[in-house]
Amino acid sequence: MPTMTKLSVNINKIATLRNARGGDTPNVVEAALNIERFGGQGITVHPRPDERHIRYKDVEDLSKVVSTEFNIEGYPNRKFIDLVLAANPAQVTLVPDPPGVLTSNEGWNTIEQGDFLKEVLQEFDQAKIRTSVFMDCNMKQIEAAAKIGAKRIELYTEAYASRYPKDKNAAIAPYKAVAELAKKLDLGLNAGHDLSLENIQFFAAQIPNLLEVSIGHALISEALYMGLENTVQSYLRELELASYAQS
Repeated sequence: MPTMTKLSVNINKIATLRNARGGDTPNVVEAALNIERFGGQGITVHPRPDERHIRYKDVEDLSKVVSTEFNIEGYPNRKFIDLVLAANPAQVTLVPDPPGVLTSNEGWNTIEQGDFLKEVLQEFDQAKIRTSVFMDCNMKQIEAAAKIGAKRIELYTEAYASRYPKDKNAAIAPYKAVAELAKKLDLGLNAGHDLSLENIQFFAAQIPNLLEVSIGHALISEALYMGLENTVQSYLRELELASYAQS
């Protein structure tokens, strides 16, 4: 049976709720530990320069207690690079969202920005931190990601999520194609953005060798109705069903 895709929970939205009122409620460290206790296999954070949700201090605090896979996402300016090196997570995911962008909305141009990314990837390689690069479904760009030394890519799945309600087979088709390419290039495969309980099982069942999904906005929103423990475990069940579908 294929290995089940891991669930990494992005807790940015929990930090957004905390910051809206001030103080420390809800507590992001407590939330992360609960997610792990409920079965989550990773914690993802995406600190931005304005610290509008996850703060740099949160990253420091989480790095001391997260016992599953800690994944830090962000734009690799010098401050971010130093933060990641100090936290020493299992994985760093490079995302092309400079200051002012509301949320991640495109993958890297690894052809035009290859020299810049190659230097960053090498620095994290030397620190033995696994690297992942946020990517669109673009064959040439993914080939370039492999050439500059990325260990994994994270597929930007907003287009899939948008098309899924109308035509799920058309929605998944480009992702299946690049997944096959990633396998040939020996690139590990992650995915994230707008994945939800509605669409996660089909995506994971159709994409071979999907190692990890990072889910935040939908999962935290669904938890408002279902409870955090129930929601995390619902995602795990969907991913388990997807693994059976591949066997």
